[in-house]
Amino acid sequence: MRKTLIATALATVCASAYAGTDVFFNPLTQSTAVAQVPNHVNEINNPWQVPAGVSQQNLTSLKEVEGDATQSIIRVPGLGANASMFDMSAFDPTGRYVFIPHETEYGAGLTRYDMKTDRAVNILAGDQRGEYGDWSADFGAMDPATWTPVNTLLVGEEWSGQGRLFEITNPMADVEHGETVIINELNSVPNVSHEGLRFNADGSALYFVDEDRSGSIYKFVPSVAGDYSKGQSFVLSVDAFAGDTSANAPKYGDAGYTYADRVGLATWVAMTDEEGNPLSTADPFDNETRGGRAAADELGGTPYRRPEDVEVGRLANGHEVLYFNATEEQGVFSVEELRNGKAMVHLMANEDTIKNLGYPATSGHITSPDNLAQDTFGNIYMVEDWPNGANYGGDIWFLRDTNGDGVAESVDHFMSMQVKGAENTGMIFRPNHPTQFIVSVQHPESTDVADGQGDALWLIDLKDVVAPPCVKDDKRRERHGVKTCDSHDSSNFIKKLIKAGK
Repeated sequence: MRKTLIATALATVCASAYAGTDVFFNPLTQSTAVAQVPNHVNEINNPWQVPAGVSQQNLTSLKEVEGDATQSIIRVPGLGANASMFDMSAFDPTGRYVFIPHETEYGAGLTRYDMKTDRAVNILAGDQRGEYGDWSADFGAMDPATWTPVNTLLVGEEWSGQGRLFEITNPMADVEHGETVIINELNSVPNVSHEGLRFNADGSALYFVDEDRSGSIYKFVPSVAGDYSKGQSFVLSVDAFAGDTSANAPKYGDAGYTYADRVGLATWVAMTDEEGNPLSTADPFDNETRGGRAAADELGGTPYRRPEDVEVGRLANGHEVLYFNATEEQGVFSVEELRNGKAMVHLMANEDTIKNLGYPATSGHITSPDNLAQDTFGNIYMVEDWPNGANYGGDIWFLRDTNGDGVAESVDHFMSMQVKGAENTGMIFRPNHPTQFIVSVQHPESTDVADGQGDALWLIDLKDVVAPPCVKDDKRRERHGVKTCDSHDSSNFIKKLIKAGK
């Protein structure tokens, strides 16, 4: 019982504060150039260009684990650089253990990494029969993972497999000494291309998205707290939306595209009754067709082009807020929870949002927003999943929302990757160590190179970041939203983070 209370308390702390911090680092002014050979010294030592004072430490890699007979990890033969595919990791509440899903096409699974002992052990792996269409004992594209308020772990399939969501009831199983991991398919949650998974602060709702070109935004409310085998599902429907729900609908950059019909007042439309019985003709729990998508379309769920990760926080007005990326919309959205099943959808940030407000400009562009992360104070970080171009790395941005209204005043250039063939993924702040977060280098070309480092997990620490300068009593700068010395608190941000971790 005590462990459950600790886990729930941690979730509440993270989501209780609202995003209101000014930029606390000196923003980058460009996307970094990518080293044009795999296993470059940059990939081995410092995969990201970072602001002054931010440190990078390699925790583990495919090469390290495979070089130690006492450790284990997933590498699926024949998949080249995609053979391991570290993805959206989850921490246990202590911040000691990292659970790494593997997004391989088949033979997917989960690895548990111990930060104290620096050891990785594979705790779940499919039998690779999915290559031939047999998913009875296999998993495809394990992508999102999240710790639950009852100390279990959720992990889901994305673009491969059957769009299933699973609960691992004993994620700390001692598999090295013969203990079996217990995994249950959650037939209560619609089958979709699972990407983001997050509980709200009190654990009463699980938010998730369908990473499809006509994917929707969902909420699952368990009938009994902590029991995810039964509950009611909802899909988000923007009241004014009357557009095309197909995968061929216009996306950002296409003629006739507009954000206007995908923001504004919205309704959480019930997909099932409180017992979990479908309210649509289409079966949302069908494994063969990923039925959640057809059911959502039938019930008027608003489609977004490839929604990916989610975070749940709180706005300055006290309302709960869901953040999500839509990769092919090239934007980040916020969904403000209202009363009586209503919500308000805002475009939080996109390429048109001011960049580096009050600081030297950046030539970087927002391209393919993918992952999200949230720090102790509720600030949101957006992670791109692919390089901006052949020679420029994918970036990580700080979404500056100083008034906590769910709309960023600036997107500040935070980090930029310089690893050939790779993308950023799985950025998540470490419990009990609020200056630290992890992020993975996924599918670098070195995965398929002899003696290559391959997929790797890194620890980033902000404790020694160099705070940006401020200007004393400059009313002109304040009119443009730039805080001066009298009101600027970024130099104290790290001190506050450290204090929050004690």
